[in-house]
Amino acid sequence: MNNYHVPVMLKECIEGLAIKPDGIYVDVTFGGGGHSREILRHLGKNGRLLAFDQDMDAQQNLPADSRLTFIDQNFRYLKNNCRLHGASSVNGILADLGVSSHQFDQPERGFSIRFDADLDMRMDQSGELTAKKVLNAYSEEELHRIFGLYGEIQNAKTLAKIIITARLSKPIETVADLKSAIIALIPKGKENKYLAQVFQALRIEVNQELEALKEFLTQAVDILKIGGRLVVMSYHSLEDRLVKNFITKGKFRGELEKDFYGNAVKPLEAVTRKAVVASVEEIKQNNRARSAKLRIAEKK
Repeated sequence: MNNYHVPVMLKECIEGLAIKPDGIYVDVTFGGGGHSREILRHLGKNGRLLAFDQDMDAQQNLPADSRLTFIDQNFRYLKNNCRLHGASSVNGILADLGVSSHQFDQPERGFSIRFDADLDMRMDQSGELTAKKVLNAYSEEELHRIFGLYGEIQNAKTLAKIIITARLSKPIETVADLKSAIIALIPKGKENKYLAQVFQALRIEVNQELEALKEFLTQAVDILKIGGRLVVMSYHSLEDRLVKNFITKGKFRGELEKDFYGNAVKPLEAVTRKAVVASVEEIKQNNRARSAKLRIAEKK
């Protein structure tokens, strides 16, 4: 499946991992397998790669390589699964966050504003919570919270109220239902941006993306060897803020803690001072790269 997902900043990710040929590496977002294949190319015969993906579709992209172990789980279960497969400490971990191009391009998955389909948005299709359930079962307060927090929508309170009113007449089950229910609120000339924010909020809630990211980052530190690399690529400010705070402060909020001697108490050291962004050439070829921010850290 060549068009499944074009890997963003492939060269930068591989350089960030600083791969040792006989090392153990983890790609926690296998997807189309682009990053994983490149990691395997840099590994010797004794090297190992563990690849995670909770989306069944990703398994169609698995290369036949004995050095690769595939784990069909969300990366929030990183530590236990690595231990289970004899990799309780690893040399590097890569995460390419968010939704794959393949998921956006499958109308029936309900991730895209381009198609009319059921409001699903589950990355793990065995999960019970869908966007449809969120819209039809959540209280006004809960909807206000997710639209404000995860979509960063300015009129989140009004949006929540309109959805509650609309669903009294009939359930909001499809992309078209949602668009017609909230059409009066969508700013003229900014339709796509507004809808993208609404969809982002629903998707993050359905997949518990920020909670999973926090759990993953905390566990990543536990299984990285000293000198091991953590490479994380994010596509929106909410994710990037969590990654940046964790690397620079060792926690997700609050001030950096220091010991009695004034030394910073944190497990990771940033390898690059600022986030790495895609080149102009790459953005021209792959529009998805436009919003990508890559952060690289090393365990001290």
